[in-house]
Formats: sequence, structure tokens, C-alpha cells
Amino acid sequence: MASLENKKQRSLQHGLTSRQVSMISIAGIIGAGLFIGSSNAIATAGPAILISYAMTGLLVLLVMRMLGEMAIANPNSGSFSTYASEAIGPWAGFTIGWLYWWFWVLIIPVEAIAGADILHAYFPGVPSWLFAFLIMLVLSGTNLVSVKNFGAFEYWFALVKVIAIVAFIAVCSLAVFGFWPLAEVSGVSRLWDNGGFMPNGFGTVLGGVLITIFSFFGAEIVTIAADETANPKDKIRRATNLVVYRIAIFYLASIFLVVSLVAWNDPGLKAVGSFQRVLEVLNVPGAKLLVDLVVLVAVTSCMNSGLYTASRMLYSLGARGQALSMTRRISGAGVPTVAVILSTLAGFAGCLVNYVFPGKVFGFLLSTTGAIALLVYLVIAVSQLRMRARADHEGRPLELKMWLFPWLTWLVIGTIVLVLGYMLFSDAYRYETLMTAGVTVFIVLVSLTQKRGRAVAQTA
Repeated sequence: MASLENKKQRSLQHGLTSRQVSMISIAGIIGAGLFIGSSNAIATAGPAILISYAMTGLLVLLVMRMLGEMAIANPNSGSFSTYASEAIGPWAGFTIGWLYWWFWVLIIPVEAIAGADILHAYFPGVPSWLFAFLIMLVLSGTNLVSVKNFGAFEYWFALVKVIAIVAFIAVCSLAVFGFWPLAEVSGVSRLWDNGGFMPNGFGTVLGGVLITIFSFFGAEIVTIAADETANPKDKIRRATNLVVYRIAIFYLASIFLVVSLVAWNDPGLKAVGSFQRVLEVLNVPGAKLLVDLVVLVAVTSCMNSGLYTASRMLYSLGARGQALSMTRRISGAGVPTVAVILSTLAGFAGCLVNYVFPGKVFGFLLSTTGAIALLVYLVIAVSQLRMRARADHEGRPLELKMWLFPWLTWLVIGTIVLVLGYMLFSDAYRYETLMTAGVTVFIVLVSLTQKRGRAVAQTA
């Protein structure tokens, strides 16, 4: 197993530049969920959704710190899956690696379909399914050529998203201070005007955490991408240290401005999305077109990252003997071509199922991803707990350490377990939680069967 990992590290090329990795780390936490999905979160908790975002941001910050500690000690494209194998056991790495791959190959068609729907609205003569397949075809092609292409696409995608959010914050700040000339809107009174800051009670704040946590999923991608750049430890350290600022600026600042300028129960929020509704209230010309363009970039970026991430995780599983051996094949350009192709085909299959059986089979498959993000975070925390204890026992120095170990690590583990328990007993989330549990149990059984098969082969 170790020799396979060494071969993997020698095979993958350092094709990503420092600025590309920096932008990938930013892009990982800015998806369409911020621009559109945040409206559902606001409608659930009201202005108190800021507390939900703060709580979720803190959880992600702690998880990234733990992951950063392990990733700097051992940069690896398998990231938390590899660390789970070392800390908990091969079955854990197998299970969480395949769950993560499953999550992203289902997100790929979701993002492609969302992008296709936007394009179809402007070009109704072209069927939506054709746009979806063209988007997937183009991005899979760029991923197959070289990792540099993925880095270049993701750099510009991320830059557009960052510029859009910064511009949004600037415009909204002018409006809050009464300097926006196109609308008579000022102040932050909407934070408490419609039923108070917490109109639906603290329970909805916890419910808001369940909605917002999936908006942050993707921050961990930088620990996977860093393995394909020079000086990966420096890139991981920098990305980990800057997570708190990115969460504060991109999420807390923008959502604060949204709930300050638009009533939380404004029906337009859920109808058109939070960012577009704010721009409409401020009478910004072409608000819909602007937001559609940014969302199109966001979903395309997410699909691009999803394809890259799924292929690298599949490749890492293959390198550890936990997937078909052909998945570890590398092209002359340093791309795991088979892993990219298989991940793309899985995405195409999801897209096809969605159009052939609309709202049925694909919705069922997507429900299996409901709690995967929390399971990934839980495995990261448990892995860090065990690996850090092992390092401390052996007296090995670590370049980056988790704060207040082991207390904060245990706090994260306890919090995630409580959230998963809440999801299991909540009518709104029970089905998705049980579906995720079912897929997880199936993958664990496959892992144990594979292990038993190896044991039999070795004794034969």
C-alpha cells in the first residue's frame, strides 16, 4: 500500500500554480448555495440566520484546522480518506472515500442541469439537456488534457465569484449608509422590524445550521489539489489560516447585508434568490442578468471542482487497492485519465437519468447524499484525534496544530453526532439521513467483503 502511495505521489505532476491553489481554496466555499440557496435559510430562521452561518462557519473552521494539521504532515490527493485509513482502519478510508466520490458524481449533474436551465431560459431554441451535456463534455475534456487546464478554469471562475461578492458588498454597504442613489433604502432596521431578530425561535436557528452546512462543503478540496502543486505544505497552511477571513467576508458580511436590506419574509427572496432580490430592491439595472451570469459561473465552477475532486479521490482509492486497478493509470500529462473518464461517465449517467425519469430516480439518488458532508467532517475529526495522539506519544513535531487539543476536537465530534441525531429524529431530514446511512452501510459491507476476499486469496 505504501509503495502504491509513493508511486501516486511521483506520478501526479505539480501542474497547479500558487495563485490557482489560492483561488481553488476560495472557490471551494463559494457556490450557488450562497447566491440562491441562502434565501431558503433566511426564510427558515429570519435575520437570526446570521447565528446559523456563524455556528456553521466555526465548525468548518475547526474541521479545516484539523484537516490542515494532517494534510501538512502528509500532503496527499486522497486527503481525509487516506488519513482515515491510517488512523481508523482501511475500511474507514474505503467507506469515506467512496461516499465522497458518490457525493461529487451526483453533484456534477446537479450543477450541469442548473447551468443548462439558465442558458435554456435565454436560448429557448436549444433544449436544456443539450446544454447540460455540452457543459459536462467541455469541462471533462479540459480535465482530461492536464491539471493546468482545471487550474486555469477554476482560477477565472473563482475570480468572477470573488469580484461579484465584493461588488455586491460594496453596493449594499452604500445602500445601508444611505449613499445609494437608485433607491431610498438605508439602515439595518429590517434586522428586527418583522417579528424581531429571531422571529421563529432558536430551534429554527439550529435548523438553519443544517441548511447552511452544505453551502460550506468543498473547503476541503484545497487539501486534495495541493498535492499537485509545488510546496503543498505552504499552500495548505495558507488556505487553512485564511478560512476564517473568507467565511467572515463572503458569507457573514454578504448575508448580513441581505437581511439588513430585505425583509426576511419577503416572498421575492424565495422566488428569485437572495442576491437578485436585494439588487431588485436597490433598482440595479439588469439585476436578473447579472445574477444569472454569476450563478452560471458558480455552478460551472462547482461542477469543474466536483469532477476534479471525484477523479482524484477515485484515483487515490485505486492507488490504495480500494478501487479497480485501472483507475490509477496516469497520462503523460500527469492526469489520472481513467478516473476522470469514469467520474465523468457517472455524471453523464446521473444527467441522463434526470432527463429520462424527471423528478424520480435522480431525486432518489440525490437523497442519499443528505448527510455525507457531516460524515466527512466526523471522520476528519476522529482521524485527527487518533493521529495527533499517536504523534504526541511518539514525540513527532507537527508544523500546524489543532487548537486546544483534544478538547476542541471532542467538541466538534460531539456537535456533529448531535446534529446527525437531530437529523435522524427530525421529520424534515429523517429520510435523507436514513438514505445516507443505507449507502454507508452498503459501502462498509463491500469493504469488509473485499478485505475477506484478500485474506482468502493470501492464504490460498
